[in-house]
Amino acid sequence: MRTQAARALGDALSTARSTAPPTGPCSYVTRSLYQAFPALSLAANAPRRREPGERDHPNSDLRDARLAAFRRSLPPMQDILRELAVEKQRAAAKLRPRPAERRTGAEGSTAGERPLDWQACVRLARQLYTSTVEGHRHPTFASYLEHRAMTDGFSRKHTYLRISISEKCSLRCVYCMPEGGVDLTPSTELLTVDEIERLVRLFAKAGVTKVRLTGGEPTVRKDLPDIVRRISSIPGIKDVGMTSNGLVLSRTLKELRDNGLSLLNLSLDTLKPERFVQLTRRKGHGRVMAAIDEALELGYTPVKVNVVVMKGVNDDELLDFVELTREKDVNVRFIEYMPFDGNVWSDAKMVRYRDMMRQIEHGGHRLDRLDDGYGEVAKNYRVPGFTGSVSFITSMTSAFCGECNRMRLMADGNIKVCLFGNNEVSLRDAIREGATDEDLLAVMSAAVDRKKKAHAGMDILHTLKNRPMVKIGG
Repeated sequence: MRTQAARALGDALSTARSTAPPTGPCSYVTRSLYQAFPALSLAANAPRRREPGERDHPNSDLRDARLAAFRRSLPPMQDILRELAVEKQRAAAKLRPRPAERRTGAEGSTAGERPLDWQACVRLARQLYTSTVEGHRHPTFASYLEHRAMTDGFSRKHTYLRISISEKCSLRCVYCMPEGGVDLTPSTELLTVDEIERLVRLFAKAGVTKVRLTGGEPTVRKDLPDIVRRISSIPGIKDVGMTSNGLVLSRTLKELRDNGLSLLNLSLDTLKPERFVQLTRRKGHGRVMAAIDEALELGYTPVKVNVVVMKGVNDDELLDFVELTREKDVNVRFIEYMPFDGNVWSDAKMVRYRDMMRQIEHGGHRLDRLDDGYGEVAKNYRVPGFTGSVSFITSMTSAFCGECNRMRLMADGNIKVCLFGNNEVSLRDAIREGATDEDLLAVMSAAVDRKKKAHAGMDILHTLKNRPMVKIGG
């Protein structure tokens, strides 16, 4: 039987969760406790009301006295909130890269934390092998790497590699491309097709089974069909996907399918042609819609449509996008707005996925939950009777780090094991400085080993240095 004090605490927690505006990582708990204790204090002084079947507790008076004393010892609310704000600032400062650790580009722009030295990564991997040889019992370093390279310190097996094959893009989406543009990496410093193929073969040897090509915009590369053909023919690679803006996709989509492209995502943040121009700073809405239909005709099921939802920008189109799934086998993926360099992120611009769900359900659509496979980043739903499905990618409010199985190889050859992480190491430099296949596997292993358990919360993420999204790959 719950006591009156416990009921008061529970009621206060419920009230605070629903009404208190979040001002810090644990502010609703702080407010809840502070709000609860006046109720507890009143409960201690009020005549005790016996609940049906309730027995007197032998120490109830002593307990109530202690609760009342604790209530009187609490500091003022403003002091508690001030201390929380200071702690949040300290946490952000600890996670923020130091200036000395950042590398400076040709024009003096900060481009993220200095990549790890690949030779140091090889030494670290060898040290780990030597120190744990009794535990894993692999007879050689090469054997150890093939079995261990894609597993991090939290036993997450990485089987999904996203490769950015270009930093260039034919659109200028406001959340992806800074308004002033970006400094592109010289073409001589980008990975060549041969280098990409070599690296994918090693990733596959270590356990990667799925590859997705991203950009920038991958279709700006004339050799895209050849890249797809080479990757799809590598033993161990089961799926080759691509994320595209769809503008010129119709020129090569059939050839890409014939060369082994098995999965397709298209980015489209609005169904209104005039708004498309505002969001992308370019024309072409009709061509993207035509690309969706052509992909369906060629047998891509489902065609995934990525929608970055921004408050006051396109959040009034949620129901229209859901309606798109009525007759078409498309998976509309609503993505919470995420912070990257140059996109001027703020909490006020972000629409939480639960708010999206409420808006869709209030619009008359019931959302039935679908099964999510291991490592799935999206929460998947279907409206009963509709052909397609709806998903929510909740990186900001409900992270999925615990089952993360992906990493990124960027166009300049740096490997990035977390979308929001700054730790990078250059596989391009390793290749061009004579690294053996065993060395490259060791670099990959050391990079994966450095992956953290989870990325920071959204209160901290937007304060950290990261690349613009166009230079990471969607």
